[in-house]
Amino acid sequence: GHGPGQATLQFGKRNVVLHNVEPVGSYALKLVFSDGHDSGLYTWPYLFELASQYPQRWQDYLDQLHSAQKTRDPDTSVVKIIN
Repeated sequence: GHGPGQATLQFGKRNVVLHNVEPVGSYALKLVFSDGHDSGLYTWPYLFELASQYPQRWQDYLDQLHSAQKTRDPDTSVVKIIN
């Protein structure tokens, strides 16, 4: 979810990269990530907020990972079989 109280802790995604940036009118950007996530719209004020609060937000995220005993590293114990 993208609304207040709907956040899901993201883990195992250290290698996710930004694939594309698509303008949405003159008010937002749609970001497309390599893990397939592309449903959020990022308004200019929200992007400014993310950038200006980056150090604290990043530390909060790392603290949440630690509390949940999760890591940014992908789970390598799962083997994918591709036909």
